[in-house]
Amino acid sequence: MRNDTALQFLRDRRSVPSAQLQAPGPSPEQLREIIAAAIRVPDHGKLVPWRLIEFSGEAGVRFGAALAELHRRIDPGVPEPKLAKDRDRFAHSPSVLAVVACIDERHPKIPAQEQLLSAGCLAFNLLLAAQAAGFGAQWLTGWSCYDRDAARLLQLKDNERVIAYIHIGGRGDEPPERKRPAVDDVVGSWQP
Repeated sequence: MRNDTALQFLRDRRSVPSAQLQAPGPSPEQLREIIAAAIRVPDHGKLVPWRLIEFSGEAGVRFGAALAELHRRIDPGVPEPKLAKDRDRFAHSPSVLAVVACIDERHPKIPAQEQLLSAGCLAFNLLLAAQAAGFGAQWLTGWSCYDRDAARLLQLKDNERVIAYIHIGGRGDEPPERKRPAVDDVVGSWQP
């Protein structure tokens, strides 16, 4: 059955920059509803190769401060504006969810890539679910997603890594539409 409303919703999807997100963010009940919708992702083997870490309120401020301190230890010459960005990164949004991929590299049936893609689908579904619930959201990464010392701040296991920080909050001003690729520019036909 065709669902024009859902198709229009997907055509209208856009990220709201985290610096523009504002209070109020989702209530605990709304956030659970967003997460419950978002976890309905492809998951070959039903491994659930992901989990979420929530930062809200003071938790985001404390994590940002810890990241800035870590950045200073890693690079003593890091400019102060970069440290300020680290400190503020999690303070703008009322709620931030770290999407953690939990990859079993030696799984006998499910390739690591499929596990990682499932985690990526979760990150994208969080954007969609937040928008469907009336909030704005943005998927961000940054150096801390790729740094093992930052992973230790989050108490991640060796097989885990942050693949996204999903910032969620009130939409504020509607972000402008950006140029999107034309369908014909991204789709081709296989020719034997």
